[in-house]
Amino acid sequence: MAHKSKRVREMAKLVDREKLYSLEEAIDMLKSCPPVKFDQSVEISLKTGVDVRKSDQLVRGSVSLPNGSGKRIVLLVFAKGDKVKEALDAGADFAGNEDLFEKVKEGWTGFNAVIATPDMMREVGKLGKVLGPRGLMPTPKAGSVTTDVAKAVKEIKAGKIEFRSDKHGVINSMVGKLSFSKENLIQNASALLTAIMRAKPAGVKGHFLQSLALSSTMGPGIAVNLQFISE
Repeated sequence: MAHKSKRVREMAKLVDREKLYSLEEAIDMLKSCPPVKFDQSVEISLKTGVDVRKSDQLVRGSVSLPNGSGKRIVLLVFAKGDKVKEALDAGADFAGNEDLFEKVKEGWTGFNAVIATPDMMREVGKLGKVLGPRGLMPTPKAGSVTTDVAKAVKEIKAGKIEFRSDKHGVINSMVGKLSFSKENLIQNASALLTAIMRAKPAGVKGHFLQSLALSSTMGPGIAVNLQFISE
């Protein structure tokens, strides 16, 4: 049997695995866990009731977290002409076209968010093998394919995030940092869950939201009662 560290044993005492906690209780418990040397991310894991066999039941969208994500965004914009300057002036870290296409094709991954103008998508689509697995492929539905480059850049830099269900119908998304106040984490989590509810596919039968857990990078997963969310 693997030896459990003192920290893991202490955290195990905090959580009753048979209980569903309120969102407030779950945040308090994560904050009371033994500290580590960095500011941990706080993440939601939501199991949905979509039929993963049906392509029209993919849950995907975006939301502007009211208090930001706390994550440093390195933003790449595929554009040309005046849109390149527009993107850089708005705060994009990288903007351009052919040179950046080649750089990404060669394996460069020094960014964690991508925007593209519609006229760039034919070439951006060829980067699917690089961007797809990292969840970075721009889409109109998420607002990352747009002609209003400046607005999109500012929104992402301010805390707009994308979410999508995986092959198991689960949505995993960051809602802030453990250093955030409880109120700010609640506001961010509520904004995300509201956006997910709005993105509910029309064909879903039964309960859309199945189970919810809140966790931090080095903390336990805590089951949260879904009764506070109305379907």
